[in-house]
Amino acid sequence: MRLKAFLLPTALALALSGVPGPALAAPAPGRPADTVDLDVLFVSAHPDDEAGSLATLGQWKERYGTKAGVVTITRGEGGGNAVGLEEGPPLGIIREREERTAIGKAGVENLYNLDRVDFWYTASAPLSERIWGHDDTLAQIVRVIRQTRPEIVMTMNPSPTPGNHGNHQQAARFAAEAFHAAADPTAFPEQLSKEGLQPFRPAKFLRTGGTGTSTAGPACATSFVPTVPTDQVFGVWEGTPSSTGKTWAEIEVDARREYVTQGWAGTAAAPTDPAKIRCDFYTLVDSRVPYDPADTSPEAILRGSVLPATAGGLPRGTELYLTTDRFDLAPGETVEVTAHVRAPRDRALTSPRLALRLPSGWTATGSGALRGAVPAGGERTTTFTVTVPADADTNQQRLVGATLTTGQGAGRTDRAVRVVADVRGTLEPLPEVGTFRDWAGASGYPQLDTLIKPVLSLGSGQSRTVRVDLRNHGETAQHGEVTLGLPKGFAADPATKSYPDLAPGATGAVSFTVTNTDATLPTANSGGTDGDYGITITTTSAAGSTVETGALELVPTSEVPHAGTGHEVDGVAAPGEYPGPELDLSRIWEGEATTPQDASATGRIAWTDDALKVYVQVTDDVLGKKVVPQDCKRQRRTDSVEIIVDPKGNSADTSTVFKAGIFPVTDDPANGDPPCWQRDADNRQGPGATTAPGMTVVSKVSAPYTGYTIEASIPFAVLPDAVDPARMGFNVLVYDSDTQDLTSQSRLGWSTFTGVRADPYRYGLVTLPGYAPAARQPSAPVFPDTAARSVHSPQTIAQSATDGVAPAAVPRLPAEALRLTGARTVTGGVSVTLRADRAGTAYLYGWDGDRPTGDRTVSLTAGSPVTVVVPVTAGTPTSLLAAYEADGAALAHRLPLS
Repeated sequence: MRLKAFLLPTALALALSGVPGPALAAPAPGRPADTVDLDVLFVSAHPDDEAGSLATLGQWKERYGTKAGVVTITRGEGGGNAVGLEEGPPLGIIREREERTAIGKAGVENLYNLDRVDFWYTASAPLSERIWGHDDTLAQIVRVIRQTRPEIVMTMNPSPTPGNHGNHQQAARFAAEAFHAAADPTAFPEQLSKEGLQPFRPAKFLRTGGTGTSTAGPACATSFVPTVPTDQVFGVWEGTPSSTGKTWAEIEVDARREYVTQGWAGTAAAPTDPAKIRCDFYTLVDSRVPYDPADTSPEAILRGSVLPATAGGLPRGTELYLTTDRFDLAPGETVEVTAHVRAPRDRALTSPRLALRLPSGWTATGSGALRGAVPAGGERTTTFTVTVPADADTNQQRLVGATLTTGQGAGRTDRAVRVVADVRGTLEPLPEVGTFRDWAGASGYPQLDTLIKPVLSLGSGQSRTVRVDLRNHGETAQHGEVTLGLPKGFAADPATKSYPDLAPGATGAVSFTVTNTDATLPTANSGGTDGDYGITITTTSAAGSTVETGALELVPTSEVPHAGTGHEVDGVAAPGEYPGPELDLSRIWEGEATTPQDASATGRIAWTDDALKVYVQVTDDVLGKKVVPQDCKRQRRTDSVEIIVDPKGNSADTSTVFKAGIFPVTDDPANGDPPCWQRDADNRQGPGATTAPGMTVVSKVSAPYTGYTIEASIPFAVLPDAVDPARMGFNVLVYDSDTQDLTSQSRLGWSTFTGVRADPYRYGLVTLPGYAPAARQPSAPVFPDTAARSVHSPQTIAQSATDGVAPAAVPRLPAEALRLTGARTVTGGVSVTLRADRAGTAYLYGWDGDRPTGDRTVSLTAGSPVTVVVPVTAGTPTSLLAAYEADGAALAHRLPLS
């Protein structure tokens, strides 16, 4: 594949080519003199995660000179490739090039890759944390923050909302933790004692998106109505014109089209009607500085941190924030609210006075006096005792606010708390949701719990235990009842249960057996429903009652019979071969709506003593692009079928399930264009022949083309665990592509919910009457373990040599760790002499200003000079790039060539 030449952003390219660039501002105290100073840092998991924010970052750069950087934990080498056969690390290097070109269109010049492996699409943050490693990855992000000192940290949604990539969740959780850890001198103290860094306190922390509603157009920021009234959501309109004459919405589309391996080259044009152009929304998660919730300007997020406050506001660098001793409060209780005030480094705050702003009926005791002026760089606190009225409404968040008035100006801040009943009953969390809630509470962000809709799945026509978790938030022991309110077609026996005395602070639970009594109700997102059936939980005590909500997600069920006599894998369902019911695989779950002729499917399943048999018949009007046999992977790109088996029906993530992607035909005319299959994002990935030995597939494609039939035999022995014949998770997904660019337009299936590929609890459920599995040990999952590395990326080395952050954000070696002398152009390459003060490995690249021209790797010992020639493979090098790794640290150099 021919690659687009990699272009560095203008300022960085000028610096690398030796052309004088803009003068750098003096470094902030505690920042290394040769390290870039950022205003905004976006923390993401993959190349392209920041794509939806480029309109915002671009107009901030153009209008206010805001300098942004991006942390990308992986290079996306685990994803598909829409334009070539590269995968793994080579694909990661390509994706880095695409990302640098894309973010450069928004004036973003600094990209920090952390070299963590991109393994597969998962909905699990815990799995992501397990594979990436918590402490090491967090340390890298903290190091970037301490080195580049951004006032604002931005990231994605950290919650396990349906469809939210687990890598995105974990990247956001790392960002949240790093916001605090970077300021904490006890966090990663070796960065301070050995690397010479200093703690740094970012001013604001935001996540992308806002939960609520708004209208498009120039008023999108002012029209936003948050679902949770206490959310502070800022909007930045993409319709603002840039200096090029294009709107920032158009520039963002141009940038998105640079992610060609992701399949985004054909991204639709941005709207030209201003009334149809949307806002980028950002929700404030944490702020150390005052802010104005009424400010709806494009620079509102920057005020008080990157930019000064509006007229009459506090000096830039002033901190004002609140902390509370707990988040959940029962009516009549008190909470300790502490106001923190820190003066800027360069001036004192005179005559400081704090006043609380409380909801109606709330009261407070305590003084707003701060005992005189707050000295420059100093901090003062004052604490109030706030009382919630005894008749306060429960099950809602409220804001406690504070206004600081000084001789230098005034500012305000807020803190959310939640009013709950003395005894609160909530639906038991899914494992991933429980992990998120524990993390949010421990990290100081319990308000993020509102991002999660409590749900449990239930098989159509089946029963399950539904647990209601209880906690006494009051100050006296309580007992009472819990009533489960269920929609028509569901029943609990009984629907009301009592609970015994709960001491203050104690927890308990009440369990119900819930049955879907009407098996004709639509499952998944079929029949005009989204598959969710709302429930209510009413909890009573002597203090009153409260109502919480949740939902049951109804998944399809079926019985899998023993295969009939004469069964064989031949692409034909002979009479009696599949005696069980036909499965409807035509439910749309993503993409464009279809007609039965455009895309629809049915399926049947059966079992033999040693294998599961699956038969899928697809009706399709256009055959999408055929992949070559070497590209038999990432089945979701074109016409294909995905078969999923969760042996025990209880997996928390797909590392313990089996997933087979089957292409009905390949581009291999010499061998008759046969089908191919592989495993993806499951217990063991790779070509079917090696990862699913004994699995057989037969495909029959109609001529003229009206669709295809797949029949597969999956040995029970290749599944990750022995099947539970009373509860096996099962799903079939069908991808429909009507194009030749390896993109699918519609996705169908049996059990269809947003994100269902990665959410095993949303698969259908089947039973296998009469099947007796042999005892066996579950198979340990196999994960990809090879990531693209920064020392193999000339563009990373080029940036590192300029901005002072070591490749992969590891500890930075001293400059004298590697010396390069005598660099000169010779016949066939570039000659250079290397001398290291410690043993390590040097990675050398010829560089012509925007792309590599050759490379060489050299192992060095301490003190021994080595002269090498870096071969020239293309173009004319103008400089030599070098990265050096030793002792777990790294550095980068650039040596101009005459």
